[in-house]
Amino acid sequence: MKYTGAQIIVKLLEMYGIETVAGIPGGSILPLYDELNRSSIRHVLVRHEQAAGFFAQGMARSTGKPAVCLATSGPGAMNLLTAIADARADSIPIIAITGQVNTTLIGTDAFQEADTFGLSFPITKHSIMVKNPYELLEAIPKAFEIALKGRPGPVLIDVPRDVQLKECDFDVWPDIKKVRLHDIKFHTPIDEYSEKIGLITEALSKAKRPVLYCGGGCNSEEAVSGIKSFLQNYRLPVVTSLMGIGCIPESSEMYIGMVGMHGNHAANVAMHDSDLVIAAGVRFDDRATGVVSKFCPDAKIIHIDIDAAEVDKIIPASISVVADVESVFPVIAQLIAEKKITSDEGWLKKMAKLRKEHFSLECGRPKNEKLTNPRELISKVPEYAEAAGMSKDKLIATTDVGQHQMWAAQYYPVERPRSFLTSGSLGTMGFGLPTAIGASVANPDCRVVCFSGDGSIMMNVQEMATLAELNLPVTVIVFQNGTLGMVYQQQKFLFDKNYSASVFGRSPDLLEIARGFGIEAIDADSDAEWYKKAFDNNRQNKPCFVRVSVDSEENVLPFVPGGKANIDSIRD
Repeated sequence: MKYTGAQIIVKLLEMYGIETVAGIPGGSILPLYDELNRSSIRHVLVRHEQAAGFFAQGMARSTGKPAVCLATSGPGAMNLLTAIADARADSIPIIAITGQVNTTLIGTDAFQEADTFGLSFPITKHSIMVKNPYELLEAIPKAFEIALKGRPGPVLIDVPRDVQLKECDFDVWPDIKKVRLHDIKFHTPIDEYSEKIGLITEALSKAKRPVLYCGGGCNSEEAVSGIKSFLQNYRLPVVTSLMGIGCIPESSEMYIGMVGMHGNHAANVAMHDSDLVIAAGVRFDDRATGVVSKFCPDAKIIHIDIDAAEVDKIIPASISVVADVESVFPVIAQLIAEKKITSDEGWLKKMAKLRKEHFSLECGRPKNEKLTNPRELISKVPEYAEAAGMSKDKLIATTDVGQHQMWAAQYYPVERPRSFLTSGSLGTMGFGLPTAIGASVANPDCRVVCFSGDGSIMMNVQEMATLAELNLPVTVIVFQNGTLGMVYQQQKFLFDKNYSASVFGRSPDLLEIARGFGIEAIDADSDAEWYKKAFDNNRQNKPCFVRVSVDSEENVLPFVPGGKANIDSIRD
């Protein structure tokens, strides 16, 4: 068989079930685009390469399956890097294929040449520089395997233009092996595994104030199933990191809330007062822990994580299991049931009561404010959808980064995994809109709600053109306060109200911008029934833009200043 490098790439992507890719063509990747146009793969032409990376993230985050984005050499590849770094930080399996100048030109400062491989190496799970078309037969399968195996992450494949054009002769296509999402290379040995599970159940039997702390490694259908089996046998307070939101229904009486800098006060108290913490799929990042020594000072730590590098990195574990969450919890649940181990319901009821006492839609709100309360609006979005004829189970939420992100994390009622997509570790403004578009393409029977701010939306506002072109069921809700809200708030609390470069001198008419892209725009300030259009089930395949004016003095509370323990947060 004779195939060019470009033909090999396209054929292998088809074999891996890739149906949609996003990107922007350019000289160094045109041979691949030439073949792509003859294939079964749909290409989405975004307006900026960063958006192609976030589009792929929207697909991957909402499905758990690897997604693909494309870019040409030089500036095209450079524009992808932020989205790739974001995927690495949040463990998202995307594969970026970039064009490169001809192999004879590499190192000569050729037109649109950049060391994509070198620049990407620190921010990917793996990077591959292809030198000839034969290598693609190994590189593409390897990329999919690495992206999914163990702790997921992004893989970049840099392919010179002449490699895409060159033919090679081979006998058979590589055997496409299905990689299980959480296959891991480094894990707790079998002979230690049973012993450690026994130690965990023993610790649970002795604990008076246990807490289950869930992170992004718990946010999948498989992990949720395992956690559910555990909670049916052992009831205890459950808290999450930002990335863990959705692993337990918000409506569950065991869910206490998100921990950390802007976390629920009850969740932070539960962690601080606990005597045993089961940390599952979390890495104890600084936004969650605050001052590490004051995070859970008297607790015994059980750390379950797929990545051995995370164990003992921040907080030493008394018991650690390097494995995927989905396989560990059913085993623990079975042992607990067999040994008839139960938890102290009084501790759970105490934390649940504390949560109710400190849950307020007025938390952080200016006095006598007449503008829309963003917390209340966000909390009612599922209700609004149902009132307009939609099922709230068909909603997926994405956020940009800023105050609206934290309000969404605090107040949006997330009931299932993979339905709340947000940039956690890297905190990338401009994430929300292209991620929403990707999530919508991957979940055509759902409506995606993108929460954004007037700072974040301008970061990738050009993707309104992509949204209009695809005519997708995406509702963009932008909270406009004329500031970079989170920066403004931190300057208020930490820099004596010295508002340096955080207030916009002039705000654009966002409604007219949306209409200019061909998207229906609604002013929620003047239309009390805006949601009937934004979520109308009879026009579900239409995008919609909603602007909401909020006061610049609205605060995200609780707020933990640097150097303070989470329980010492500012709450009013």
